[in-house]
Amino acid sequence: MSDNEEGQGPKSTFSTYVAEGDQLFQKGEYVKAIESFSTALSLQPDDKNCLVARSRCYLKLGDAESALKDAESSLQDNKDFFKGLYQKAEALYTMGNFEFALVYYHRGNKLRPELQEFRLGIQKAQEAIDNSVGSPSSVKLENKGDLSFFHKSDGVRPKDLHHSHKRESKKHGRKIDKSEKTAKELLGELYSDREYLEKLLQDEDLVKGKIRTGERVQDLIVSCISYLDTRTAFWQQQKPIYARQRDRKLMQQQWNRALHKPPSDPTRYVLNSLEEIDTALSAGNTESGLKKARELMKAVKEWSEGVLPNKREVLGNLHSCIGNALMDLGNMEKSLHHHEKDLELAKKGDLMDSKSRALDNIGRVYARIGKFQQAIEVWEEKLPLACGGLEKAWLFHEIGRCYLELKRYREARDYGSRSLMAADDISDEKWQLNASVLMAQAELKLGNYKACVSHFERALDRAKLLQDDSASEAIQKVNTDIPILLSHSLPHPFHHPSCPVAFSIVPFKLH
Repeated sequence: MSDNEEGQGPKSTFSTYVAEGDQLFQKGEYVKAIESFSTALSLQPDDKNCLVARSRCYLKLGDAESALKDAESSLQDNKDFFKGLYQKAEALYTMGNFEFALVYYHRGNKLRPELQEFRLGIQKAQEAIDNSVGSPSSVKLENKGDLSFFHKSDGVRPKDLHHSHKRESKKHGRKIDKSEKTAKELLGELYSDREYLEKLLQDEDLVKGKIRTGERVQDLIVSCISYLDTRTAFWQQQKPIYARQRDRKLMQQQWNRALHKPPSDPTRYVLNSLEEIDTALSAGNTESGLKKARELMKAVKEWSEGVLPNKREVLGNLHSCIGNALMDLGNMEKSLHHHEKDLELAKKGDLMDSKSRALDNIGRVYARIGKFQQAIEVWEEKLPLACGGLEKAWLFHEIGRCYLELKRYREARDYGSRSLMAADDISDEKWQLNASVLMAQAELKLGNYKACVSHFERALDRAKLLQDDSASEAIQKVNTDIPILLSHSLPHPFHHPSCPVAFSIVPFKLH
């Protein structure tokens, strides 16, 4: 943002800046995200969700104090705002105030016991407290390290400090080595920086100097080493080195058990999850919907039928969702597998609606990969289960299209006629158009040009009623060309460039 723009104030809306901040946060651009959230807060200073969002950014940057300030501001009007409680607990935990963090994790868990974040927060805060109590190497975060006396005594020289460390090393022997090894593992790459700073303290001429701000070099080095010592203590409080690998496995096991443990109301949980999956798939967020469906399926598989009485039906529904998502992504082989699993579960449970859905989807996969005969067989098995004129009009039409692709034009015409009858029964002009085009294409291939023109004329009437200009133009083009084509062999109607109407037909989807 330029100086001119800053002087003129925000150029966009509050929600726009918040959305921008959320996107930047997801990308890991936390400084820019803070700028966006701050601009949004200049428009609505008391928006608690925006304050929490900015607090999360500060926490990612290691600025726990600013994160805590924003979290507390979000709680100013509503002390029970659970997002603010969680963010305050996280900030306190990062600052090393584990006891206070535990209080707020508990408070949030009492308000929203279904949220896993508070349960995990309680666990990690309690473990941090347990690890710090009684541990000789774990001290309060106010610890200044062994070098803090420099702030009080200017008469002590770095050389004296070096000799002091040497004496302590001889006195404690292997204990110091073990402590250094632990510090090295905790600090990682920062350990070499700590060693370098300690070497600088041995340079008497260097430490006597001052920087531009007037601060002594000696004090600056000491503060840096003290900070690293504080980090070592903090990280060791959270989890001792020897226990980290073991506890990682235990934590993974606990997470797995939490995932497999059914919620308090499994039916409501499943319904809400299925709604989220359907919303994602309908909005075109195929990969997101696929991920949610797979996660829910993994959880449901672990539950007994006592917990979820309609488990078989739910699994079938999830197989259907996953199959449709994979079909949209072009993975036909895996899509077919999931739809066949849906059909298998439907047959075992005698679930007629689920069976109809599965047969519908299996047929669509076969048609998409060009296996028209298999698609016909599957859809013809579905015919007795079709209910309602709209579903019948679509199904007859799709079977007719498959017969047309197989060059079985009489069957294509017959199914086109049945589709048209079903569309007439419900006065659906869209499917009257689709069926008329199918019949016209079949009659054209059979050489019945008069019938072909008649069906195309009816299709043209429906296209005009629907105000479908592209379909109207295509039909008029075909009607114009038919007299010219009477003495010629016309290519397959589905692939003829002057008759793209069939390509514009979108098959009816069952929900």
